[in-house]
Amino acid sequence: MNKLLLGLVACAGLAGLAACSETPEGQDDAVPITGEVNLYSSRHYDTDLALYEDFTQQTGIKVNRIEADADALIERIQSEGEFSPADILITVDAGRLWRAEEAGVFAPVDSELLKERIPAYLRHPDGLWFGLSTRARIIIYNKADGKPEGLEDYADLADPRFKGDICVRSSSNIYNISLLSSIIAHKGAAEAEKWARGVVANFKRPPQGNDTSQIEAVAAGECRISVVNTYYLARYAGGDAKDKAIFDAVGVIFPDQDGTGTHINVSGAGLVKTAPNRDNALKFLEYLTSESAQRYFADGNNEYPAADGLKANSAVEQLGRFRADTLNAAEIGKGQAEAVRIFDRAGWN
Repeated sequence: MNKLLLGLVACAGLAGLAACSETPEGQDDAVPITGEVNLYSSRHYDTDLALYEDFTQQTGIKVNRIEADADALIERIQSEGEFSPADILITVDAGRLWRAEEAGVFAPVDSELLKERIPAYLRHPDGLWFGLSTRARIIIYNKADGKPEGLEDYADLADPRFKGDICVRSSSNIYNISLLSSIIAHKGAAEAEKWARGVVANFKRPPQGNDTSQIEAVAAGECRISVVNTYYLARYAGGDAKDKAIFDAVGVIFPDQDGTGTHINVSGAGLVKTAPNRDNALKFLEYLTSESAQRYFADGNNEYPAADGLKANSAVEQLGRFRADTLNAAEIGKGQAEAVRIFDRAGWN
């Protein structure tokens, strides 16, 4: 009873921070509500709401959700302790999944269905979390200036020939931290630091803005080169005339196709170790990797499905096909602290 009351308080007490879901419209005509699952999520996309409603309509299990920054959610689960109402934590990027793992948030899950659907490199080796969707971290360039000669791999971004050409976001961004962490894993810390210093030497301007800012700067000719996630760029493909012009002004390079493959970011979910609705949570995890759920990720937010055998939507497909880096995302998490230290020493602010 105490656990139930605390769960209700947690749901009601976050009005300014998040929201608890209502029964989907038309639910009376669908499967009757027979249970619930409590979701803590740092994803903030409208399409995810439709996904949760679809799960309820298929199973009769209501999704109660709290949305906030990943670190805030991890800290909240820790502070709630054994009485946490959280069943599932969803967050974006291997770095944040690693933070949750290090905080002892997750319990291992042994599901043959999840193992069958999700490739080994997109799930934790011990089943602590499973990938739901991915984005590729690509190099973009201004088409009007032509494709930069000799730019094929991440390593090339440090070549002095591109001095004054590169715009990029801050090193505090988790996407950049995870990219550098993957370089550490593949080449070692010394080579990773050499690379970071080389890229800093090629900056057009101090790091600023988000990936959208970099795309628009490259399209406008303010910078020649940048590094961004695919789902940001794909948004422009289906926009208005102004957005389409930006999309058409930018060229795409999938780095390291002859080497380790293009680095990817992963959204993932894990079972909270104190989950009060464990059976429903497991059903929800397995649903998130189903074809219907994966299509919500792909079609609604321009992400690549994590499940084997499913394609991205047409906007993402326009960017081109590529070979992904299959370094396990759990390994990318391990190098986060070293990556931050390297960025600091390199002067990548």
